[in-house]
Amino acid sequence: MWVSRRVFEELVAEALDSIPAELAEQMDNVAVVVADAPDGEEVLGVYHGVDLPSRSPLTYGAVTPDVITIYRRPLCELAVDEDHLAEQVRVTVLHEIGHHFGLSDDDLARLGWD
Repeated sequence: MWVSRRVFEELVAEALDSIPAELAEQMDNVAVVVADAPDGEEVLGVYHGVDLPSRSPLTYGAVTPDVITIYRRPLCELAVDEDHLAEQVRVTVLHEIGHHFGLSDDDLARLGWD
């Protein structure tokens, strides 16, 4: 299921908008970007940074934002239609935000965000 980059970015924005306000307010110093494809391993998204529980005033200051990257090509290849794509994008965005909050892959699997 292929969609334009603009449509895909809208799906990512909708996924971000679906995050409850009390959770979104706790996100700190993180950017969410879209890329076409990952280098190397086939993944749907990736979180690069220092998760919130690992930060402290002594070790985390004046740093560039953490980055959540959502990959368009593998998600489009996975989807059977646009509704399925929207759901896969949402799960992927939530999964990577979970890593921002310090959740492991096992934690995320238990929540259904894998």
